[in-house]
Amino acid sequence: MKIHYTTDALDAAAGEVLAVQVHAKAGSKNDEGDFVYDKRVAALDQELSGAIAELAKAEHFRGKPDQVLTLHTLGKIRAKTLVLIGAGPENKATLTNDRAFAAAALRRASALRAKNFVLAPAPADRNAAERVEAMLVGARLAGYRFDRYRTKDLKDAPPKVADVTIALKANKDFPRAEERAKRLAQGVALARDLINEPASVVYPESFAKEARRTAKDHGLEITVLEPKELEKEKFGMLLAVGQGSDHPPRVVHMVYKPKKASGKVIALIGKGVTFDSGGLSLKPAQSMEDMKIDMSGGAAVLGTMSALSAYGIAHEVHGFVGLVENMPSGGSYRPGDVLTSRKGTTVEVNNTDAEGRLVLGDVIDYAKSKVKPDAIVDLATLTGACMVALGPTTAGLFSNDDGLADAILASAKAAGEDFWRLPLNDALKEQLKSDVADMKNTGDRMGGAITGALFLKEFAGETTWAHLDIAGPASSSKDKGILTKGGVGFGIATLIALLQRADLGGEKPAKKKTAKR
Repeated sequence: MKIHYTTDALDAAAGEVLAVQVHAKAGSKNDEGDFVYDKRVAALDQELSGAIAELAKAEHFRGKPDQVLTLHTLGKIRAKTLVLIGAGPENKATLTNDRAFAAAALRRASALRAKNFVLAPAPADRNAAERVEAMLVGARLAGYRFDRYRTKDLKDAPPKVADVTIALKANKDFPRAEERAKRLAQGVALARDLINEPASVVYPESFAKEARRTAKDHGLEITVLEPKELEKEKFGMLLAVGQGSDHPPRVVHMVYKPKKASGKVIALIGKGVTFDSGGLSLKPAQSMEDMKIDMSGGAAVLGTMSALSAYGIAHEVHGFVGLVENMPSGGSYRPGDVLTSRKGTTVEVNNTDAEGRLVLGDVIDYAKSKVKPDAIVDLATLTGACMVALGPTTAGLFSNDDGLADAILASAKAAGEDFWRLPLNDALKEQLKSDVADMKNTGDRMGGAITGALFLKEFAGETTWAHLDIAGPASSSKDKGILTKGGVGFGIATLIALLQRADLGGEKPAKKKTAKR
């Protein structure tokens, strides 16, 4: 995608689409033409003989988020098509609105088979380079396609939009913003590709191979632990999950080291179950259809690691992915089996479809012992219970540290991703008690997302830790905004925003001295 800048949107929109971001009038309840009619819109409306005001009134366009008004200009201005895109009230505008604006413009330009378009953002006091980055991320992600297996109708597919002009005065900070947007979008696209590929293509060995390629391309150190090394390291739970598959497990460990280390040591850990049949606790057929997405947490970690150098992250970041395929066979682990984790904790298996926590538990313990991180963040499509609680677009956040939890929530808000903090209710630990081992791998149906997190907390111990249950937003059922149907790459933008912060929480309060008696 070629990027240009101009201070005159009318002059730049030669023969293609001009997209104008407009705001709703704050607090107004009027249904007709009720949006901010600023100087830009007034100038365009004059050129178009009042057609904007007339059409906006007829279609009740009020500048609300997701509202789009399309007007064919009939040669009265240089752009063939004018598109007004609502951004909601100006006093509530954020970078998320800029991402959504560019995504909507890209989709409209693509539908009109345009090869270039102009973005005319509404005036704002926000940092111009940050707005450019947000708009370019929105446009790139909305333009993502996964069509490598389609053999029909490709000739009829809209052309890729090759050029975008942004109606802002160029400055020295824009090239870096462009590079950041490119790398973030590439990281998300990498994750989406991995998630969308069939499980016959992405399995532990092939994912590890892709991780090696990514590490080489982006200057990351990488180690891949293969089965013999995993046995030596006593990954008892992870190996058990993968023992029913013809594709043996792997653990990927990538390392990003900043040029000037001035931050903390952070471990990102992703669940990489490349296909989850449920094992011997077999899922129903319909529930199994999209289980190639069960490695979305691992894909997010890989996508995040690929983008870090573009952001000049000051923290040393270790990315771990536990890779297994959970399949039923004569060699599968069974309900009733007792597994010995890498930590030494014994776990009774009462459901082989609760495999993600077994994988993550061993990887968390490995990361703690090998890296001794200041903080751990794990991502996993862990529980359907979290989807029941929060719906399909919100991820659950659990943490043993308020500072880290607050930093994640603030980062998610800036990144335009939705998280909700849920409690680590110790009263539910009773559900994980076993008669024959230290603990079970599942509790009762009620509170399932919490007991899944409590299981992982046992392995995080005193280390500052957060668990992100991304089961809902890991995939999308339709194209909308920056999302495309299928894998989302959810969590990458939040992690990158988080890692740009100097303060990630984790400051433990000083212990109170006990008076001697």
